[in-house]
Amino acid sequence: MTLELLVLDGPYAIARLGPEEPTPIWATGGGFVSVTRTGDELSIICEEGAVPEGVRCERGWRALRVAGTLDFSAVGILARLAGPLAVAGVAICVVSTFDTDYLLVRASDLDRAVAALRAAGSSIREE
Repeated sequence: MTLELLVLDGPYAIARLGPEEPTPIWATGGGFVSVTRTGDELSIICEEGAVPEGVRCERGWRALRVAGTLDFSAVGILARLAGPLAVAGVAICVVSTFDTDYLLVRASDLDRAVAALRAAGSSIREE
């Protein structure tokens, strides 16, 4: 099975707030936004331009989305994507939703990531 990935417009940022902080308004709009709360932190992934100055974050990420809807019984999807990226020396941040998976790579690594994924048999296009 060939996996199709879509490169989302970017860049994105990965922000960290305290676990007790409310979800900020800047993290509720736009295209791809992920808000994850744990007992230790509030982690937000969103368009880089939405994150105000002074917020602790890592900027300069690009996102790839697995096209379509993945069945919960699918096995090894992330391994098929993460393996070639690890071999290519590309660090990733992964977010899974009900429908699909998103991989974030540093913008400076995007071309290398796309080449590695294509070499491993994935189809990639701009969204």
